[in-house]
Order: sequence, then C-alpha cells, then structure tokens
Amino acid sequence: MKDKQRRPWLSVVTFGESLVSHAGGSLLVATAHATGLSRELSTRLGSWRRSWAIHDPGKIVLDLAVAVALGGDCAADIGVLRAQPGVFGLVASDPTVSRLVATLAEDVDAALDAIAGARAAARERVWGWAGAPIADGRVVIDLDATLVTAHSEKEAAAPTYKRGFGFHPLLAFADHGDGGTGEPVAALLRPGNAGSNTAADHIEVFDAALAQLPAPWRTPDEHGRRPVLVRTDAAGATHGFTHHLAAMGAEFSVGAYLHHFDIHWVLAQLPEAAWTPAYQVGKPRAGQQGPIIEPRDGAWIAEATALVDLSSWPAGTRLILRRERPHPGAQLRITDVDGHRIVGVLTNTPTGQLPELELRHRRHARVEDRIRNAKDTGMRNLPFHDLTHNRVWLAITALAADLLAWTQRLALTGAAARYEPKRLRLRILSVAGRLVRTARRTLLKIPDTWPWAHDITTAYARLAALTP
Repeated sequence: MKDKQRRPWLSVVTFGESLVSHAGGSLLVATAHATGLSRELSTRLGSWRRSWAIHDPGKIVLDLAVAVALGGDCAADIGVLRAQPGVFGLVASDPTVSRLVATLAEDVDAALDAIAGARAAARERVWGWAGAPIADGRVVIDLDATLVTAHSEKEAAAPTYKRGFGFHPLLAFADHGDGGTGEPVAALLRPGNAGSNTAADHIEVFDAALAQLPAPWRTPDEHGRRPVLVRTDAAGATHGFTHHLAAMGAEFSVGAYLHHFDIHWVLAQLPEAAWTPAYQVGKPRAGQQGPIIEPRDGAWIAEATALVDLSSWPAGTRLILRRERPHPGAQLRITDVDGHRIVGVLTNTPTGQLPELELRHRRHARVEDRIRNAKDTGMRNLPFHDLTHNRVWLAITALAADLLAWTQRLALTGAAARYEPKRLRLRILSVAGRLVRTARRTLLKIPDTWPWAHDITTAYARLAALTP
C-alpha cells in the first residue's frame, strides 16, 4: 500500500521566468515610500554622494535595512535584493556598499544624526496616521541594556560581566503596549565592560530617544512637563539620571536598590493594613475582550515614602514596595524578609492606585521581547571590526526594526499586526510571487492559495491609500 502522507519527490531545475522570492519584502519598500523615509534618507545623506556616483547613499542604506528586515545579518545579504531588480530596483554591489559604510564611518556622528533625523521625520508621519502609542496619555520609553557576543577581535569588544566577550549596548524602545511590537528609538554601542548603572549613558540614550518623538510628545507644556514616562530596571535608579528626567519634565518608574534603605526597619513599621493586593493581567473569560486586570494571589503592595529619606532624589519621588511569596525553588536575598520576596519601585508619578503603578512598572519586562526581536533583526551579530562601522550597522538594524513596526501599524491588521519578526518573515515577507507585465503595468502576483494572501493584498491597498 502506498503511503499517501509522504511528501512528493521533486526534481529541481532553474529557468528564467519572472519568479520573485521574498515578494512580501516589497511591503517594506512601499512603507518607506509612503512614510517619506526613502526621500528623507536621500536628502539627509546627499552630502555623502560622490559627483560621479550612480547609487544614492540614501537608497543604499534603505536597501541594507530592507535586507536586514528580511532576515539578513551582514552587509553581503543585500545580494538578495540585488537578484530581484523588478521588485527592489537597482541595488548597489557589495564593494559599493562597503565603501559607503566606510565613508559614513569617517564622520560617524554626522551620519548617524542624518539617519536619525530621517527616522524621526518618518515616525512623525506614521504616528500622525496610526496614532501615537500611548498609555494613560503618555508615551512610554523603556530603557535596558543587553550583551552582544563578539566571536572575534573587534574594536571596543571587551569581557562582559557574564564572562563573555563582546559589547554592552544600551537601548531604548517606544512601547506599543500589549498589542504591538514596539519601536527602537535610541541605541548606544558600548564596550562589553561598560557599567550597568552609568547615569551619563542613560541620559545620552534618553535624550536621543526624546528627539525621535513627534513634536507633541517631545515639546514641554507651559509647566515644563512632557507626556513621557521612562521605565528602567534598577540600573536606571541613579540620582543623576532621575534628576535629569525630572528636569526634562518626564515621569519615571525605575527599580529600586533596596540596600540603599534600612528595609528591615521599614517593613517592621508598615502595619498589615498598609498592604493591598497586587494586580495581575488575566486572560479574558467567555464574553470578555481585552486583558483583564485582577488581584494576584500571594502578592501585596504598600507605599513606604514616609518611612525613608528620599531627599537626594527628585522632588515628589515615591517608594512603592511589593511583597510576594517566592516561586518554588527561588533563593531569597538579604533584603527579603519573613520568607517573602521584597522589591521596590521609585516613581515621581503623583497619582494613581498603588497596584496600578506597580503593575505599570512590571510591564517594563516587555523590553526583553523588544531586545530579542532586535537581535533577530540584525543586532545579534555586529559584522565589522571597527567600532564606527558597527555603530553605523546598529543604526541600520534600528531602521530595519522601524520598517517592520511601521508596516505592521500602517498596513497589517488583526493578528498579523502583532507578529514578531520571525513569524512576520515566515508568513508575510517570504511569500513567492511572479512579475507580470500587462497593459503598460507591472503586477506582482502571489498565490491565492497562500493562507495569508488576503493580509498581503490588503496591506498593499492600505499603503497605497496613504498620501506621502
């Protein structure tokens, strides 16, 4: 009996028909055109173009970003685009790309400012169309650092605190909440031995992130306040950084180093009535939509502002404590008391229920997903030897992540708008197509049997309806 479940045996041949792989990648090009990103890059990087050059530096940078968004992890992966001129146009050769990266690296600060300016201008259009990703009237910026391993000797690579070798970049993301993937808004490439709680680095990254926000969010009101919330773990709990945030009119929510306080005495002064149940996000039940906020068993919240000296912190700083039963197998720390895990949050938000403020801070954990996605989009490997070259590469990976996020916000709907990069590539960007020329038009046909064909065609229609 024949096994009907076996895969068919295929014979593979080559031929010259107008087949296109990664046809969905043209969505990224359409997004760059609709948002004006391609025009902004060409204008701002125009001074790096040689008089005899054929290729526009802005298009080369954009092509690199598209290649990275499609899954590339080195400059040579731009060859995927070069092989399909009917979709991606004229694409520069590998030597031309390498020369441009080297040229940009010669004046790296100016080049990065030009790329950042193009991203900011395009972001303003995206947020104008799709709406700003706000929570309680604020744009939320999450800061966190990560480790990028270097497998060979590279400039500024150094031993890390985890006994590895490489870099320790500090990143900032605009949070999209539960229903989005976030946008990278700043990145600082640092040696592997860079400190975790260096206030100067946090200030530099925050200032760069603020410059990426559209005018209504980066401009202070008549009271000097900005509708921006900055979240970090305890690495951001420094006097210098929090005072800078307060001076800039931003709110902060940072993890607290409890060994700065006599936490055992503080806990002894808090009556049991001061503790209120913590909140958690539950799954919606039948007939309910969206996340459900409900009390969390085994966790409590209390405010300890009046019991500690916060005079060295910005005015209005509050200390919120969380007491919870540790999960099985967890080891207690010196700041834990009576078998409970104790963690703290410092914030200058003056209002709001304590459990809501604490839950808001715990949502900073989403930044780990943003970093993982960034590493899946070119940041896992810094391919060059020189630090300035790798700084340019880091900016290109951020540009690629922006393209993915903006395509989802502007063009995709439903579950596809929340896909992480790996799934987005597998289902949307990697679809094959065929170029057909008819009636003086070029059509890109994709299989109607592809399960996500409707998502792709709808995305093209939504982008075409936008006015660049």
